[in-house]
Amino acid sequence: MEAIWTEIRAAIHGVWLKRWIVAAVAWALCLAGWLVVSQIPNQYESRARVFVQMRQILPGDGVASQIEQQKDIDRVRQTLTSAVNLEKVVRGTALANTVASERDIADRVAGLQKIIKVTAQQDNLFEVSATVSDNGNSDAHNAKLARSIVQKMIDIFVEDNLASGRDEASQSLAFLDQQLEQRQKQLQEAEAKKAEFQAKYLGSLPGTGTLTERLATARSQLAQLNGDLAAAQSGLAAVNGQMAGTSATVAGGGGGVVAGPARARVSAIQGQLAEARARGWTDNHPDVMALRSQLSAAQSAARGERPVVTGGGGSTANPLYLSLKAMQADKAAQVAALMNRKAQIEADIASFEQKMAGDPAAAAEQGAIDRDYQVLKAQYDKLLADREQVKLRSQAASQADAVKFSVIDPPTAPRSPTAPNRPLLLTGVLIAGLGGGVAAAFGLSRLNSSFSTAAQLERASGMSVIGSIGEVMTAGQNALRRRRLQMFAAAMGGLAFAWIALLGLEMFQRGMVA
Repeated sequence: MEAIWTEIRAAIHGVWLKRWIVAAVAWALCLAGWLVVSQIPNQYESRARVFVQMRQILPGDGVASQIEQQKDIDRVRQTLTSAVNLEKVVRGTALANTVASERDIADRVAGLQKIIKVTAQQDNLFEVSATVSDNGNSDAHNAKLARSIVQKMIDIFVEDNLASGRDEASQSLAFLDQQLEQRQKQLQEAEAKKAEFQAKYLGSLPGTGTLTERLATARSQLAQLNGDLAAAQSGLAAVNGQMAGTSATVAGGGGGVVAGPARARVSAIQGQLAEARARGWTDNHPDVMALRSQLSAAQSAARGERPVVTGGGGSTANPLYLSLKAMQADKAAQVAALMNRKAQIEADIASFEQKMAGDPAAAAEQGAIDRDYQVLKAQYDKLLADREQVKLRSQAASQADAVKFSVIDPPTAPRSPTAPNRPLLLTGVLIAGLGGGVAAAFGLSRLNSSFSTAAQLERASGMSVIGSIGEVMTAGQNALRRRRLQMFAAAMGGLAFAWIALLGLEMFQRGMVA
């Protein structure tokens, strides 16, 4: 341990003997380093944060609509630093005063692409930052320029999102209008072709729809009619059976007035009409129409019929028989009407089958025409509904803020350079200069052939040192040494003063920016 301490003392003594080397090297390194630090341009950074809030306007808008809005916002964010937008920044800020040609604009745009950053943070939060370096202007000008660049970027961000929504809506409406016009022309052509085919092939045939549909409808009606006819015939047979077992007259006591067959038939038909309406049949139902026709005829007959007056003795007309007689007439009329209806439907079916057998391609042609018409009609209706939806959404978005932009943190006005950290660099240069001077002095002391202590001489020569003689200084030599010491202290103090002055100048410049 004593040997180490001896070496340290010897090294310090050697450096002290070369103290002017320390001062010279320190001054040289500090001056060179401080000059380099002074040439580093100041960088002023401005930041801002924007929050994008997406709201649901229409009840039909859901997650899909919000996803589309999010995609639009991400697209605008990614294209925010495009050359077109950065050219707007150049022309809208103080950079416009530094351009005189298109080449200058291109250079400014290239520079902005390096200093502007748009970062997506959490939950639709975006940060826009711009860092402006020294470009020959004052620090205050650069700080204001950084803030104006960020503000312009925010304006472009908001405008591009709103404009993109309006442009997309107008483009969608224009496209839908064009498609609707084309579909309308095609639909009109299909309608004309359908009308021409119906006038040519189906004008004389009953019903609506294609030949196949009309034939199927007629067969369905015939099947239902057969059932009704069977029921009517069964009812007529039942009435006939009851009449066969019922006497036409009955033995009577006192005289009276009995309704005739015509009036009884009117009552029976009215009961059947009431039953038909109870079933839910309308006046357009064939059976109802037949009953109403029969009722009109029965009422006409009943107006001219006189009541039957019975005397006091002998036989009289049986009312039950008269009622059954009316029911028989009604059932017979109903069966006749159903038979006529059946004959008509069978004739229609025969005409359909004859038409299809005579021209088998007509059914296929009509099917193709109807399919084309239905497809075009469905497409037209869908396009019309889409157009109304887009128009409604566009109007809602223009009247209410579907996407709301909020500036959470406005663009900051930098009061001090974000880089470089000049006080730290100045201090580092001072420390490096002093360290370099000490290292240079120590290196030179190691090259010297003299020895600071007797122990060093013993180790170097391998011989014992009997003794050492201390340095004897005269008064003149002491005075000279004091003056040199004062000069060294002044040199090192001047170095410290220069460092303090540079720090003060840096603080003063920062105060000027603020």
